[in-house]
Amino acid sequence: MKNLKLETGIGSIQWFVFLLANSLTLPIVIGQVFNLSVVEISGLMQRTFLVVGLSSLLSAWLGHRLPIPDGPAGIWLGVFVIMGQMAAMQGLGQTGILQLLMGGMLVSGTLLIIIGSLGWMNRMLKFFTPLVNGVYLMILAFQLGGVFLKGMIGINNASSQIHIGNVVVSFAVFALVLALSIWGKGWMKSYAVLIGMLVGWLAFVLVNGAQMVPPSSTIVSIPKVFSWGLPHLDVGMVISSIIVAFVLISSIIASIAAMQQVLGERESAAETTRQLNGERGSLKNGGIVGGVNTILSAVFSTVGVVPFSVAAGFVRMTGQSRMLPYFIACVTLVAVSFLPVIYSMLSLLPGPVAYAAMFASFTQMVGIGLISVLKEPLDQRRLTILGVSLSLGVGVMFLPQIVFSTLPTVLQYVLSNGVMVGMLIALVLEQVWKPSSK
Repeated sequence: MKNLKLETGIGSIQWFVFLLANSLTLPIVIGQVFNLSVVEISGLMQRTFLVVGLSSLLSAWLGHRLPIPDGPAGIWLGVFVIMGQMAAMQGLGQTGILQLLMGGMLVSGTLLIIIGSLGWMNRMLKFFTPLVNGVYLMILAFQLGGVFLKGMIGINNASSQIHIGNVVVSFAVFALVLALSIWGKGWMKSYAVLIGMLVGWLAFVLVNGAQMVPPSSTIVSIPKVFSWGLPHLDVGMVISSIIVAFVLISSIIASIAAMQQVLGERESAAETTRQLNGERGSLKNGGIVGGVNTILSAVFSTVGVVPFSVAAGFVRMTGQSRMLPYFIACVTLVAVSFLPVIYSMLSLLPGPVAYAAMFASFTQMVGIGLISVLKEPLDQRRLTILGVSLSLGVGVMFLPQIVFSTLPTVLQYVLSNGVMVGMLIALVLEQVWKPSSK
């Protein structure tokens, strides 16, 4: 019993670190794009902790009922960045753009609730075949690989100067986490990510010196609602939000499928369908709660959240699939969002260290995506669809943003996102190009 309690405690810490690492960087990125003050970024970080912890808890309790935490959605981040850049180029007010984005999240969340309530998520399952899900997971891993590699090196919008000592520390953390996850024994293998972050944080302090926690005048701080003002909408944002909602649906389906694959809960397409319609991995409940969580993101003025597909890689690497440590971590993150002293201290976690430790678990996503693709034989048709989707989806990532600047706003959101382009191509080709009957 004592060992089980110890395992639960350490597992909770590791899940908490996973949730924390996936919540820390987005507020800083958004703050840079929209030129937010230090106080505003701190408030955004507080609200992000609250929404991520609460939405992850709701999803695992009432939604898909799997250990898949929510986190700021890459698609919403892309929309935020594009809108922020457009506002800067056109001299528009940053506050108005943020209010427009809040309105868009309300539309997407409402649409997800409607689709989930009507049971359409299950009907849409046939469109997201193992090939489509595999393409989505692999391109997502490729795209995030670039983001995390830049983070490890220390390149961001504010600075491109490389600190050699930090780079050495970040790559050492990456190698340590990867080595422990492959060759580690017992608890060292299970807690590879946590060990890597703690060792990396200590090494970072030795290289750069310790940072002081910013003083706080309050013990408890209540996260504010509608911090950016009341939501606004226009026609372009409504159309864009509808498109984003369907991308979020694909993320929910792919996340559930990937986690079930790692947990060994599916062996055939028929079995997958039964389990996705069952109690665990429920698409219907996952869609409804996903919509509620997106609305929560708008209410608390933060980036919209979605179930993290990369959680499957984390579970595969660490073996942390029990629900109790997961729930404890979610509740802890919610509690931390009310305590300025704690979330101010946690915000000092060095970015390169967090990026490096998480990048090691992200590398599992390519393998998970490949396994999904190989669930059916790779004939000429499926090989062609796979090649075209990956080539164009990854190729879009290398195009400069200015290429899309003359397109309508809606098309900018879609065509500048490699994950969206690759997934949509795979989805369309899978439906249009039917396999030949022999």
